[in-house]
Amino acid sequence: MIDRIINFAIANRWLVMAGVAAFAVFGYFEYQRLPIDAVPDITNVQVQINTQASGYSPLEAEQRVTFLVETAMAGLPQLESTRSISAYGLSQVTVVFQDGTDIYFARQLVNERLQDVKAQLPPGVEPGMGPVSTGLGEIYLYSVVAEPGARKPDGTAYTPTDLRSIQDWIIRPQLRQVPGVSEVNSIGGNAKQYQVAPDPARLLAFGVTLGDLVRALEANNVNVGAGYIETNGEQKLVRVPGQI
Repeated sequence: MIDRIINFAIANRWLVMAGVAAFAVFGYFEYQRLPIDAVPDITNVQVQINTQASGYSPLEAEQRVTFLVETAMAGLPQLESTRSISAYGLSQVTVVFQDGTDIYFARQLVNERLQDVKAQLPPGVEPGMGPVSTGLGEIYLYSVVAEPGARKPDGTAYTPTDLRSIQDWIIRPQLRQVPGVSEVNSIGGNAKQYQVAPDPARLLAFGVTLGDLVRALEANNVNVGAGYIETNGEQKLVRVPGQI
């Protein structure tokens, strides 16, 4: 059989070459229309539930958060398995559904169970679902850098805090509007923040507790609207901006 194929190819070499060229053109055309990447996403249908539990040890996060959330997911339709990780200040539960389950249907089921379990969690602990993507869905990495000699409008150089603010408030919101982008994660830089470092000795001398200090900061960080003043048919709004 092999000898016959070889003899036919030799006797009809131009026909064989034309067939190879046709297959090459067809392959190139189909390559342009290929709907998947070279490494397709082979992750199963899953929904991640992440819960920030600040100050909780891994044991406390497991007992007071992870166990409750994982138990609440039991018995979901088309559920295949659940697994969890409890770390310091973090609880993560991964709910795996059967292949072919619509991801948005799965997320709806998980969200309904989360509403029921929230009342059982400690105060201030709020579980949330991860984005509609997997570890294989990360497709692009970029860096935000300042050009050599670039200056801000006030003449000072850009700092890591400035670059992080540009990423969080300018670049990230625009990227999230691109079709097909489900999440944009920021890594590095210095997130802008204001810190208050109390002196316990001076607080004690003035009879002020840490709770009083926290409440004063919360009350001070707010914008207040004070109505308006009407003059000659015009309204001038009165407001007190005090939000950091």
